Amino acid sequence: MPKNEAIKKVLVIGSGPIVIGQAAEFDYAGTQACRSLKEEGIEVCLVNSNPATIMTDKNIADQVYIEPLTAKVLEQIIIKEKPDGVLPTLGGQAGLNLGMELAESGFLETHGVKLIGTTAETIRKAEDRQAFKEAMEKIGEPVAASLVVENVEDGIKFTNTIGYPVVLRPAYTLGGSGGGIAHNETELIDILSNGLRLSRVGQVLVERCIAGWKEIEYEVMRDAAGNCITVCNMENIDPVGVHTGDSIVVAPSQTLGDKEYQMLRTSALNIITELNITGGCNVQYALKPDSFEYCVIEVNPRVSRSSALASKATGYPIAKVAAKIALGYTLDEIKNAITGKTYASFEPVLDYCVVKIPRLPFDKFITAKHTLTTQMKATGEVMSICNNFEGALMKAIRSLEQHVDSLMSYDFSMLSEQELMQRMKIVDDQRIYLIAEAIRKGINYRTIHDITQVDEWFIDKIAILVEMEERLKKEELTVELLAEAKRIEFPDNVIARLTGKSEDEIKKMRYDNGICAAFKMVDTCAAEFEAETPYYYSVFGSEDEAADYRQDHSKKKVLVLGSGPIRIGQGVEFDYCSVHATWAFAKAGYETIIINNNPETVSTDFDIADKLYFEPLTPEDVENVVNIEKPDGAVVQFGGQTAIKLTESLQKMGVPILGTAPEDVDAAEDRELFDQILQETDIPRAAGGTVFTA
Repeated sequence: MPKNEAIKKVLVIGSGPIVIGQAAEFDYAGTQACRSLKEEGIEVCLVNSNPATIMTDKNIADQVYIEPLTAKVLEQIIIKEKPDGVLPTLGGQAGLNLGMELAESGFLETHGVKLIGTTAETIRKAEDRQAFKEAMEKIGEPVAASLVVENVEDGIKFTNTIGYPVVLRPAYTLGGSGGGIAHNETELIDILSNGLRLSRVGQVLVERCIAGWKEIEYEVMRDAAGNCITVCNMENIDPVGVHTGDSIVVAPSQTLGDKEYQMLRTSALNIITELNITGGCNVQYALKPDSFEYCVIEVNPRVSRSSALASKATGYPIAKVAAKIALGYTLDEIKNAITGKTYASFEPVLDYCVVKIPRLPFDKFITAKHTLTTQMKATGEVMSICNNFEGALMKAIRSLEQHVDSLMSYDFSMLSEQELMQRMKIVDDQRIYLIAEAIRKGINYRTIHDITQVDEWFIDKIAILVEMEERLKKEELTVELLAEAKRIEFPDNVIARLTGKSEDEIKKMRYDNGICAAFKMVDTCAAEFEAETPYYYSVFGSEDEAADYRQDHSKKKVLVLGSGPIRIGQGVEFDYCSVHATWAFAKAGYETIIINNNPETVSTDFDIADKLYFEPLTPEDVENVVNIEKPDGAVVQFGGQTAIKLTESLQKMGVPILGTAPEDVDAAEDRELFDQILQETDIPRAAGGTVFTA
């Protein structure tokens, strides 16, 4: 089906401010969609209220309204701009809820405007808890025993028939807001009254708790002609009971047999067809670990944080394709921009492993409860890619920038076996470090699994990392042992710490024996076709694919360092700056290279820079890229504190720093140096001194 010629102008609804549960992923999706619509000659009108995003930039849409995201404001803009369609599925829950409000009030129909991308009926079926339950029952898809309630009394009455614990899921809220798991009546009343208050329609689903089952997600695409593909399936290392945004996630799934994989894939395609979704959506499942029993948890009829992750994990641009589908194209008419040869109807194939770890704000909220439930607490996330799970996990840990670089970063060695087993029962952000300590203490896998419900396959992989720690501590460091430690991504500083050698000695031994990082390409099709857009990840012990990839020796190269995960105090503004810097350098005729590890951002989109390296932002990981690319200069001032911290290391590598000179950056950052400057220039300031002890 060719493009719908009736659609000449589209209003795109943004997602508003960054809040916990809604980070930069909607800026990424919205920006990609606007660019995709403009490619098709569509006039794009955008409404958003967040000034730090790239999507509110004047060159992303034809008209940009920085206005409050309310139905009243949108009505005024629609009357003034007269769009043919409204695209509500790329602005997170905020965009979706507003689209629904405009459709339900009859305003869109009165003004001859269509919801595109998906219909109001589809959104209602997926978001309204009762309608969703009925749709699943109609096609024989299993859902947990549940009841939709509109008051606390009904919730108590129903829970008394199915027993505690129960999961509470409000309708039309973001990131599980207002939801949770209630273990007794006091908790039930507390969570339920809050959930009813936050739900757009005053509804909460009270559901039998299936915590402890495996949580699996499928990211699915469908067009109006009914063609469906699965872009990617993902497995949460944490069992059901932890919001997927707060879970450590691996793509593709690692512990499913082919029968389970195909069973859930078929189910996901049936669900997206029944809901009549056009575009992308994600389906979440609970799978009983010891049988083929499963339950559908929920469906997001829009792009989500998981879609951003699936996009970056596979290289398949979900939001871009979803925008083209909204215009009437079918999957087999949309070219895959990464290969330039295949079409969007090709299911991506991964020949590597991706691990996502959430960035939780407990370093800022010191007194907050570290426990994780169905309500999201993460502010952002990091993603890493490697050719083995252990390596991907190690890379993701050090990408977090929370002063962690291995499974030894939190020390639980003082706990006895009994205390450790008690502590593992608590579901929190330190669980993988506790599992590692349990393995060090010799607690068997079965016991660890029984307490945590983490699959034994993952426990075994953590054990491989623990065994390497022991070997590095006890054995003499041979070339073979060093090569194996690097294959599973032990950084030089950790190897140095364990072997009692210096980091420089480890580095010299590596270089002398040719143990260097090689770079592999993400191409969506397991190297069946060559990629047009270079997008890389590092591995050890393999041949390199980056060194001679279409090198343009006539151009000078600039390295732009990204800002890593979104955290409190560092939002999407540095991503905005990094992208603009990259565009400006490209315009001035430079070859651009970005290093970043945040899957939700525009900077890690495959077509922003000439080359993208998905890597941790540490001196060693950056040096691996520098050794291959040999850039003529690096830019650190657009990547926030993350990039500034790498200034000294880059100078040691011989990379010139562009922009403000490093010593001047230092003079502004170092309190004492800055104080000295104010002293010399007679600028008054509040008296202060640096202290090192109480």
